[in-house]
Amino acid sequence: MSAREILVRGPNWTGDLIMATPGFRALRAGFPEARITLHVRAGLRPLLDGAPWFDAVLAVESYRRGPAAMLREGRALRRRARFDLGLCLPDSFESALLMRAAGARHVVGYARGGRRALLHQAVPPPRADGRRLLLARELHVLGLVEALGCERRGTELELFVTEAEEREAREQLLARGTDPEARLALLAPGASFGRSKLWPAEFFAAVGDALVARGVQVAVVGTPDERELGARVRSAMARPPADLVGALGLGGLKALVRRARVLVANDAGARHIAVAFGVPCIVVMGPTALEKTNLNLERVSVLTADVACRPCYLRECPIDHRCMTRVAPAAVAAEALEALATPAGYAGVRRVVGGLAA
Repeated sequence: MSAREILVRGPNWTGDLIMATPGFRALRAGFPEARITLHVRAGLRPLLDGAPWFDAVLAVESYRRGPAAMLREGRALRRRARFDLGLCLPDSFESALLMRAAGARHVVGYARGGRRALLHQAVPPPRADGRRLLLARELHVLGLVEALGCERRGTELELFVTEAEEREAREQLLARGTDPEARLALLAPGASFGRSKLWPAEFFAAVGDALVARGVQVAVVGTPDERELGARVRSAMARPPADLVGALGLGGLKALVRRARVLVANDAGARHIAVAFGVPCIVVMGPTALEKTNLNLERVSVLTADVACRPCYLRECPIDHRCMTRVAPAAVAAEALEALATPAGYAGVRRVVGGLAA
């Protein structure tokens, strides 16, 4: 199909937006002459700074503010441009409603969330044996883009860093007495999903101590809302790390992660930033399943516990959080040290702590 003005409603979460980058790359290649506008939550906009795929990136103003706010925003978008094509990456009813309010002439999305009547092109979700398949997020997005006739240009994640973002990361390290050129390991103890994804702060601290003992500079990173969590990690370490929790925006975090030699994290957004820059990443995974994020694992080591109740996808654990607390700090530290020892050729290994073979 042909389109001169394209509106893309982007994913709502850091990791999902990064995993959509193969789809963005394919969309731009398939519509080289079109003007493509990305519509995404305001806080996520820095993730795409420097990217070549969009002519404009607009902030979503009506997120979680109800249908009336969504309709008002859609009408504002309609006044801004005449969109030939609207691509809904979230599977929500609201994203399709916004596209119709924005006047998009051809709205495309997966036929989910009771929104089929709002879509001009309802793409069937992939199924097997009558059941919907759990797909890696990269393939989920590529499925929609390929339905438009675009060819994929690989499934690798891709992010970019601007000079301003690089300067921000460097200045924040220097302000904390950390050499920007030193071997750097990052601890990311947070997860916006909920507390069920959080590996204990004292376990992160134990890994940090193991890295410091090998002469590695350690820094703790996170959002402003995670300052208390970061402080718990910092206070539990024998030698306090550089505390960068809340000190960097997403843009500065991109630049900092790109500098790092290894990242230790929960199954959250920082993990995907590391993957996009080829930085070895050690992930502790509890309530979620790997099926939705099982691509681009070449430099990722995933550690999980062999417990019957996972994955549950609950934001709060109703019992004893065994899926996370049974992942031993010594196992995570060993993976991080292996990654540091062989950074150029490190190949991620999926490990399951508790006896079940990966």
